[in-house]
Amino acid sequence: MPASQSDTAPRRRVSRLLLWAGITLALLIALLCAVLISGCAAFGAKPQGERLARARQSPQWHGDQFKDPQAIWIDTLRAMLHFTLGKAEPTATPDAPVSVMHTSAAAFASAPQSGLRVTWFGHSSTLLEIDGSKILIDPFWSERASPFAWSGPKRWYPPPIALSDLPPIDVVLISHDHYDHLDYASIIAMRSWHNVFVVPLGIAAHLSRWGIPNERIIELDWWQSTREGNIELVATPARHASGRLSPNSDHTLWAGFAIIGDKHRAWYSGDTSYHNDLPNIGARFGPFDVTLIEAGQYDANWTDNHLGPELAVQAHIKVHGRAMIPVHWGLIKLAQHTWTEPVERVRVAARCHDVEVLAPRPGESIEPTQHPMIPQWWPDLQWASAGARPVLSTLNGDPAERVMLDACSTH
Repeated sequence: MPASQSDTAPRRRVSRLLLWAGITLALLIALLCAVLISGCAAFGAKPQGERLARARQSPQWHGDQFKDPQAIWIDTLRAMLHFTLGKAEPTATPDAPVSVMHTSAAAFASAPQSGLRVTWFGHSSTLLEIDGSKILIDPFWSERASPFAWSGPKRWYPPPIALSDLPPIDVVLISHDHYDHLDYASIIAMRSWHNVFVVPLGIAAHLSRWGIPNERIIELDWWQSTREGNIELVATPARHASGRLSPNSDHTLWAGFAIIGDKHRAWYSGDTSYHNDLPNIGARFGPFDVTLIEAGQYDANWTDNHLGPELAVQAHIKVHGRAMIPVHWGLIKLAQHTWTEPVERVRVAARCHDVEVLAPRPGESIEPTQHPMIPQWWPDLQWASAGARPVLSTLNGDPAERVMLDACSTH
């Protein structure tokens, strides 16, 4: 073969390889762009203009973001290694269908006899009917807690009721903008509703971008309140964080809510760890006929992000609650513990302090002041006790100084 032909063949092979490499790179770039674009709207928007100015006036705003007055500790490296490489409990997700009560609009056709009715839909999503008003809390109806339809924590069962089958809602409460609490698809479905949205500072930017008119949005700082009909809604402090996988983390505030009617009172903790304002909430707005307190999705490497079961019971006591409904469990996996562990540990701690715990099935409506007897609907699984795997918030961000439990709660 002539030398010129011998030299040409390798060049052609190299050219083909470069061509395929270029095509592959272009496809990867196109895929990345598609991923970013598909999640772009769900990321929401950053507060600007008057909304940003108002956020900056908050006592919770420091520098260029919101910050907790009590420092938060997290062992980031251990947390990442545990979640990505660590072994989750074999029963961190259900291995059989979860017992769900599928409901319909007919279930809400008549008002509750007591004036107070709670329907928990799994995780934190709850319908609270209180003294004639209907309040929907942190509605999460999507398949995944994620900006993407194909990736992220996936729900274990369909919603017990379609959003369109809910009764007319007066108020939608949003505690913060994490994906399991501020759900893009759910908000989009509410654009034609007539409710108002009551949210912490900064979250109006997300809602506005998603098509909710400004006149339907009320932003509150901690301790601020608004009245909708006969219900007063007060944003109460929480110890947490915010963000939607974008550079705008902690540009929106997080909160719980005191919900005060003519005859009844309820408190929703939002996502929080143990903090110094819990007694103040109870003194100013309690006692509460019912509390909805996050008790699941916790880890020893990030104890200042969530209460955990035992401190959830302590929070209930501090705010002067009567009946307690544990939430933030029973729908998606955000931590490595057994999926039933939160409610089991809550019941143990509650027995120590004579706290009434109500744990309805997802979709089941109950009237807390009537003290319903609710049979256990979840399976008996192995789970770790508080003594074996404690989850204790720090006092002020120092892992050497933590909130302590009584001996009874750790058994």
